[in-house]
Amino acid sequence: MVAYHFAFDIFFPSPNIYLFAIPIAFLFILISGICLHLSYSRRRSFYRFLRRGIKLIILASMITLLSFLFLKKGFIVFGILHFFGLTSFLIYPFLKYFENKLVHLLLGISIILVGIWIWNLRFEFSYLLWLGFIPKNFFSFDYFPIFPWFGVLLLGVFLGKIFYPKGKRNFKINLPNLKLVKVLSFLGKHSLVIYFIHQPIIILILNLIGLTNVVSFFKL
Repeated sequence: MVAYHFAFDIFFPSPNIYLFAIPIAFLFILISGICLHLSYSRRRSFYRFLRRGIKLIILASMITLLSFLFLKKGFIVFGILHFFGLTSFLIYPFLKYFENKLVHLLLGISIILVGIWIWNLRFEFSYLLWLGFIPKNFFSFDYFPIFPWFGVLLLGVFLGKIFYPKGKRNFKINLPNLKLVKVLSFLGKHSLVIYFIHQPIIILILNLIGLTNVVSFFKL
């Protein structure tokens, strides 16, 4: 994710850079689905998911405001943090009432297919933008609607149930005791903080040395 944003800030507005976004986002959301399964398996508390959702929506609202002030064009309306904030509430019933992992698999695939179909359409209204109904002439740097991405999250829950039944890993991992492993583990435990601050830092550094045109492209 960080590497993608680094490349994006350098090569924007080349359309080829967007080809890397989908697999990175897919993996990001898939892992999040696995983590949500683990979180629910270890503590089945709706308030935990509620607090998570509220925190993410607050952070997402800040990103919307800041992107509007600094970018104007393509500012973020319903980005990845908006998605994670809203799905923190939406995922709970699927975790609580659907214990059969095949349900998550079939629902996930169905939502993805519906989302792909809707993605190719354009609509005259914008109030269902968060669902995936894209209005005409809409553009945003970061857009992750419920369809199809909630389906990817459910696939993550499905994989979580396979590899972490009842929240416990059913396979062995033999990792070397290297500093790199510890660093990666630390980054994984603080992914939200890294996600929230890494892009402004990258843009600032690249802008200072003259290697990015993201800011200048949107300067009024």
